[in-house]
Amino acid sequence: MVTRRNFLKTAAMTSAGIAVGTMNPLNAASYSRVAGANRKVNIAYIGIGNRGEQIIDDFEKTGLVNVVALCDVDMGAKHTQKVMGRYPKAKQFKDFRVMFDKIANEFEAVAIATPDHSHFPITMLAMANGKHVYVEKPMARTFYEAELMMKAARKYPNVVTQVGNQGHSEANYFQFKAWQEAGIIKDVTSVVAHMNNPRRWHTWDTNIYKLPEAQPIPSTLDWMTWNCAVPYHDYNEKYHYGEWRCWYDFGMGALGDWGAHILDTVHEFLDLGLPYEINPVKLTGHNDYFFPTSSTIQFKFGPRGEMPACDITWYDGVDNLPPIPEGYGESALDPNIPASGAGEIKKTSLNPGKIVYSKDLIFKGASHGTTLSIIPESKARDMASKLPEVPKSPSNHFANFLLACTGVEKTRSPFEIHGPLSQVFSLGVMAQRLNTKFYFDSRTKQITNNAFANAMLTGIPPRKDWEQYYKI
Repeated sequence: MVTRRNFLKTAAMTSAGIAVGTMNPLNAASYSRVAGANRKVNIAYIGIGNRGEQIIDDFEKTGLVNVVALCDVDMGAKHTQKVMGRYPKAKQFKDFRVMFDKIANEFEAVAIATPDHSHFPITMLAMANGKHVYVEKPMARTFYEAELMMKAARKYPNVVTQVGNQGHSEANYFQFKAWQEAGIIKDVTSVVAHMNNPRRWHTWDTNIYKLPEAQPIPSTLDWMTWNCAVPYHDYNEKYHYGEWRCWYDFGMGALGDWGAHILDTVHEFLDLGLPYEINPVKLTGHNDYFFPTSSTIQFKFGPRGEMPACDITWYDGVDNLPPIPEGYGESALDPNIPASGAGEIKKTSLNPGKIVYSKDLIFKGASHGTTLSIIPESKARDMASKLPEVPKSPSNHFANFLLACTGVEKTRSPFEIHGPLSQVFSLGVMAQRLNTKFYFDSRTKQITNNAFANAMLTGIPPRKDWEQYYKI
């Protein structure tokens, strides 16, 4: 990273060089990188409670933000007051659309930490206004929404995008890349991903036959805007404060929540793209409204260039553990996992992570930024001298986004990288909801054996006055 001292030194040397004609001045691109290294980005935060507060803290630690606006549908509630108190000069809004109408010229980037179903319209409005976008994962809830977001990123190439799978800027990312380039990770034929901790909906009645009854809307809450483009649901506490993650209409369950922290490097560096077959091998507690209490979902990916076909099998649910290879050893737990309203992720016999099977080696890894290790330990010792040095990350995920906004770096998880993975999760959720296997044609982006599933790629039409966000 360029420091102020380095910048002044470079500027002085450049000036001297111009004076005596002994060196060329900085070109425009170089100057942009130097000048942008310490420039603060004017930012608006959308969704400022709970997870929103956490990412606001992380952005603040970079020293690279100037907070212009705060927006949340529940401004004034207990979980938003702390952030409001920290930034008394920031302008406050309940409706993101009003914020863009009134002060869009005052900020250059947004950070979105709202429920999954609202990521899409906020992102599309921001990009149409030329604003850089940091959005929490999953970037979209439906296949079509992710498709449109990627299309918008191509239409607005000067807009910087970053999805909030923070491990993509940590050792997990750089190790996988280095090991693949060195030929340590090659010929991967199977990946097992697992997240077997308790989730919010695991104690709910799976005999549900209708949505929860209406309750009084809290006085501080703009519930109409909270619903966004999704057909209106009466307020119930089972939707609010993170409970939205449990419902097909609003969230993406354990797969959408944790998949991005477990499968991100596998998907990118193995160039997996989109699967040709999605099969819900096992669903326990299946119903029409919220996610199963346990799921085993298999995704089949075809050969890519010299890489062989590869299956990814996802396991969630407390009693739905995957088979463990001999010599697995202990299960790691990333110490940097953010706290959640669902409770801390506590170390168990098998913590969230993955097992990567190649023709010659087996690797195990945890979630987020945790690195892979070769198993069994005896094989790891044999391979130790052959492992390449792993470079350190030049910036964490939040600084990477802000430095990209000022032209210094490129984001590591932009929409063109994360978008197809988000679509994989959407296909998995569709398999959970329909409880049936289906086949997908990645060339036409159509499901070929199930008309209902194919229609679900687009999702339910948006609520009145929200259809505008689906036009590019």
